[in-house]
Amino acid sequence: MENVNQKIGKYRWTIVALLFFATTINYMDRQVIGYLKPLFSLPVSDGGLGWTNTDFALVTSCFTAFYALITFFAGFIIDKIGTKLGLALSLIIWSLFGILNAFAGSLSAVHAAIRSLFGIGEAGNFPASIKTIAEWFPKKERALATGIFNSGSNVGAMIASIVVPLIAYKVWFGGAVAGWQMAYIITGSVGLLWLFFWFWLYESPAKQKRLKKSEFDYIHSDNFAANGDAIEVNTTKVKWHKLLTYRQTWSFVIGKFMTDGIWWFLLFWLPDFMKQQFNMVGHAIMIPLFTVYGVAIIGSISGGGFPMFFMNKGMEAYKARMLAMFIIAILPLSLILTPYFGNVAHFGANAYILALIVICIGAAAHQAWSANLFTTVSDMFPKKTVGSITGIGGLAGGVGGVLVQVFAGRLTDHFKAIGEASAAAKNLVGDAATMVVQGSVQEAYAIIFGFCGFAYLTAWVIMKVLVPKHKPITDL
Repeated sequence: MENVNQKIGKYRWTIVALLFFATTINYMDRQVIGYLKPLFSLPVSDGGLGWTNTDFALVTSCFTAFYALITFFAGFIIDKIGTKLGLALSLIIWSLFGILNAFAGSLSAVHAAIRSLFGIGEAGNFPASIKTIAEWFPKKERALATGIFNSGSNVGAMIASIVVPLIAYKVWFGGAVAGWQMAYIITGSVGLLWLFFWFWLYESPAKQKRLKKSEFDYIHSDNFAANGDAIEVNTTKVKWHKLLTYRQTWSFVIGKFMTDGIWWFLLFWLPDFMKQQFNMVGHAIMIPLFTVYGVAIIGSISGGGFPMFFMNKGMEAYKARMLAMFIIAILPLSLILTPYFGNVAHFGANAYILALIVICIGAAAHQAWSANLFTTVSDMFPKKTVGSITGIGGLAGGVGGVLVQVFAGRLTDHFKAIGEASAAAKNLVGDAATMVVQGSVQEAYAIIFGFCGFAYLTAWVIMKVLVPKHKPITDL
């Protein structure tokens, strides 16, 4: 790879760096609310907002729903207006509404409304980024490039795990501004700085003056046959409903629907799980969650490069991708063991470390899966449809995410109510009652982690049934 970069140039990796930082900011901003949940769940008399888990699920699911819906349209819009303007507008919208969330008050419905508008902006990041990768990289490098920029999602979550608790649990301006408000304001403002670098450094390959001809030719090497003849590219616009007639589209849709919600769960509910399972809140969860998202970076980058091992041995791109995804899909089965290893009664002080290990494996596997899943779109479809297909898949992933959010909220509240009833029946109060309630909620999380563990393998099987062999789509 280094020899290739020295010979033909490496400006395309500058573009990846821009996408990486945009994705880092994107996930830092969306992850803020997950670390604020313990504060929002406190009674109003203790400085909280008095939210239930269902209230929290309402806010996160509304964000996810709007994110998914607009992702569907964002793909088509970005195909039309281009990646430079599309990604910039997206970031401006999500940054401004991220800041506005600080002034939402205590009502969960108001937070949900603003968070929905925030989701509209965030929806443009991945369709624009995936389309940019398709424009700037040949097929054999796309999974690696996608894995690198997608690792920004983990870096953003890591930054949030440190920054948000430090901001949120601090008194600002004599108490005039709540810590959670400052968390929204500070993180939301960071994205606006990125715009300067985007407009300074980014142009499409055809317009980029910093790009060497040798690198331009390398980027477009997929457009030429083995004998050097140019492959004719059809640039006619494609109607979205025609895309739905392809099994390849539904393969990507199923992959997103089945697995995106798992990542939403890890982002928004992992802080609460750490609280319920190990009584870890505030600063105490910084290192564990920082570790989870740090390990996920390894999964994103190594998983993105994994198919290249098979391609370098002569395997066709799609076949190599699916083989890599099958191996990756096995790893999240470790999540099923999270409640077992997290049992303090059995493993004592080592329980949270053991639970953290299996969660790390699951998080890394998701990022590796996601990097390859995104790249199957550019493997199967022409470049002109990449944004649209990504948008359709994003909608499906968002629907799956909403269902997981609602399921997690209702299930944990249901088991919490069971625990409270049990504690009341036994006349327990104080710490004894709290332990019974937490034990009941832990049973809910055991169910959720069980679902998470099987989701990827199930998705892979369905995808393989839909597209058993890769056939180039030539009629678009």
